[in-house]
Amino acid sequence: MRKHVLTGTATAALLVALASQAAAADGPMSFDPIPGSAYGQQSDSWEEPLLAPAGFTQSLVADETVLNIYGGSTDDLTDMNTVNETGPHAGRYLLRTHEVGANGAVSVVDLKTGEARVVAQDPSFSRLDGIEWTPWGTVLFAEETAGGRLFEARFDAKNPFAPLDVQQRPEVGILRHEGIGAAADGSVYVIDELNGGSIYRFVPTVRGDLSDGQLYALKLTGLSDAQQKWSQASYQEKVGAFEWVALDMDQVVVDADAAADAVGATEFGRPEDVELIGQTLYVANTSEDRVVAIDLKALELSSFVEAGVNVPVENARAGVTGFNSPDNLAAGPDGRLWVVEDNSPSDIFVAGKDNDHDGAADTVEHFASLKDSGAEISGIYFGKDPKTLFFNVQHPDKALADGTWTITRR
Repeated sequence: MRKHVLTGTATAALLVALASQAAAADGPMSFDPIPGSAYGQQSDSWEEPLLAPAGFTQSLVADETVLNIYGGSTDDLTDMNTVNETGPHAGRYLLRTHEVGANGAVSVVDLKTGEARVVAQDPSFSRLDGIEWTPWGTVLFAEETAGGRLFEARFDAKNPFAPLDVQQRPEVGILRHEGIGAAADGSVYVIDELNGGSIYRFVPTVRGDLSDGQLYALKLTGLSDAQQKWSQASYQEKVGAFEWVALDMDQVVVDADAAADAVGATEFGRPEDVELIGQTLYVANTSEDRVVAIDLKALELSSFVEAGVNVPVENARAGVTGFNSPDNLAAGPDGRLWVVEDNSPSDIFVAGKDNDHDGAADTVEHFASLKDSGAEISGIYFGKDPKTLFFNVQHPDKALADGTWTITRR
């Protein structure tokens, strides 16, 4: 890709240009970008969590006043979202993970009645994070911790509050899971969330059966063994052609990171969430302040959104809105990529498409900014309604406000 690093002057110019752009591309979530982050607007007594564009309504789905799983002073740490995307009553039930250190939970909210209940909980569940509805009709969720496991469960929309039947799927990798991407062909994409983590693809022997198959790790072909290793100083070199390298499955079910190291797989800076849009897999690399695009057909990796390249570097002290610590991703209804930061204030950006085919988003627009300084946005997700974005407010300063909201275009 063509890479143009922004100077301070160019950063300011780009910020002005982004703020003054006309409404985002036509579509169900078109918007006029907000002028900047919610600097100076932080509060623990908000009625709506986001500084957002005109023409949008924010509505509470469920917070700790509706369902308080852990009680007392322990936040529910509502993390990631999905709905039942297929089957009976598709889109009616929202499934959420809760990222506590022990006794983690999965909860369900009936979006029609507002009722919410816990449907999976176990003392051994630690830091439940990613959750994904699969094309074969199951739910995947996983642990973001050393030795983290991936689980598969079946959800019955005819009995939505029944306990989930949960099965471990170690073949998909024992690692620090966060994002999960399930493809129509049965492949599952996961990451290892640490500085030095890799990107993985699991191919089942039989589509829809995750109990048997092969795990692969991504390896850029143009780098030396030393360059494959994580480095804050050289991560920008990690672009170009790649291959999927098969891992030792006996090792994968014990420590997939060690299996990836054994084949010299490429290491990235805290890869966290993944999102599949068509034949492109997007991965948010938090420590790199960038989102990479992985062309699964051409086997090419590029920097799709990167601070200082096609979006400014944040300078909160100077009041400069920019890109800092991208975390969760969502596929928008028009095929654009939505990105949220693990930052304060936590912002939502929307990346335009790569129409000039240089590997990078042509535009990056600022959609919203969180007004609670103690919190971050997590779990951004579009369900069945293309005009409605789900998002979570996690560990806020506001009491009993850890929970899920929607923002809907009127």
